[in-house]
Amino acid sequence: MWELIQANKRKSVYIFFGMGVCLIALGYCIGLAVLPDTGGPIGVLCAFGIWLVLALVSYFAGDSILLSMSNAQEVSPDIHPQLFNVVDEMRIAANLPTMPKVYIIPDSAANAFAVGRDPQRSSIVVTAGLLSVLKRDELQGVVAHEMSHIINRDILFMTFAGVMLGSIVLLSEVFLRGMRFSSTGRYRSRNSSEGGQAAMIMLIITIICAILAPILARLFYFALSRRREYLADASGARLTRYPEGLASALEKISQVKEPLASANKITAPMYIESPFRGAASFSLWSTHPPIEERVEILRNMNSGAGFAQYQKAFSAVKEKPFTIIPQSVQDDSVPLVQQKPSATPVKKMIPALRTMGDIIRATDGFAFLNCTCGLKLKIHPDSRDQSVTCPRCGNELSIPTAKQTIATEGPDTVSSLTYHKQGAGWETFNCSCGRLIQISPLFAATHIQCPACKREIKITTKVA
Repeated sequence: MWELIQANKRKSVYIFFGMGVCLIALGYCIGLAVLPDTGGPIGVLCAFGIWLVLALVSYFAGDSILLSMSNAQEVSPDIHPQLFNVVDEMRIAANLPTMPKVYIIPDSAANAFAVGRDPQRSSIVVTAGLLSVLKRDELQGVVAHEMSHIINRDILFMTFAGVMLGSIVLLSEVFLRGMRFSSTGRYRSRNSSEGGQAAMIMLIITIICAILAPILARLFYFALSRRREYLADASGARLTRYPEGLASALEKISQVKEPLASANKITAPMYIESPFRGAASFSLWSTHPPIEERVEILRNMNSGAGFAQYQKAFSAVKEKPFTIIPQSVQDDSVPLVQQKPSATPVKKMIPALRTMGDIIRATDGFAFLNCTCGLKLKIHPDSRDQSVTCPRCGNELSIPTAKQTIATEGPDTVSSLTYHKQGAGWETFNCSCGRLIQISPLFAATHIQCPACKREIKITTKVA
């Protein structure tokens, strides 16, 4: 894996270097257009300065900015314990030292991405729509794909590449808008008096560079994004040893037609699949490889889940000898695992219990109250009412509080909190500190920790 990471970095540096050439050339040309005598070096320094400032912001706060732009909300294991369990499994398989933070985007679209500065500070983000359509082995494939972006160091490199692209676009836009709205006449008069035709030719060259540089930079950036998606597919299949899980998940993701409302052109390359629906067919402007091709490659891995098997399947699908996996890491042999059908009683309950709407509401902080008549009430987080009346039977319901029990056995008195679970659906109760805690239908542990006061709360099933 280390050799793959190093090879991944080396090949990506070439593309990154190409974007750097575009940035320096654009800065140099703009500098000469503004100051014909000494403007070239000044333009290069300004361009590098803009990139450096944006890069520092991205390094120290890039993940927070991207999470905020995506409307992602950090969740605790009680919201979706299966998701946390899968993330922890893939963390162990990837030998990642720190558990990534888990975020959910309350959106019906099906997608996921990873962000972070390094493996010690990383986050995995999934949408509520993704959780509602995927089985456990499919969710495992998606999480393994995103975990691969983390261990392959893609998350930081793509952030810096995006910053460089943004710097080029910013320089280009400032120059072109300045030419258009403020000083076109002044450029022409000054150029004609100071340098004649040579200055005018330089101005024309600068305008051409300002138009072409963002286009070339986008092509480099999208090529970098597509290559890393292939590598993450290969690494994800190796982590799970079950390529069919990721292949099936990609198929389901492609069938969900809803676009992701919070996505934009900056964050789009970071998702497992393009968040924009109804886009044109694959081209040089595509941020991701064709999803049908990715699925076919994964399903052609019949002899194993290693890098050699992925390269063989990749070449067979592409029908040309193009190397996506370095030869030095193609000597591994990872056997496939045979997944058993997930037809246990718990899995049969999941489609009814883990609805997309409930996941979105739980992420947004709604309270869930179960009435004795069987009706489930969903209380808006902004509500200040202490109780609510069931519209079906008229019962008065209030959010329960975990009971405090005191054990007097032995020399010391020990107090603990206990909550009696009412049924198998979503439930909400208050910790003694006042923090609202939600329990998912998939919650199966005996204890839960309050995120606010860190107290352990015992969860029991209420006996009728």
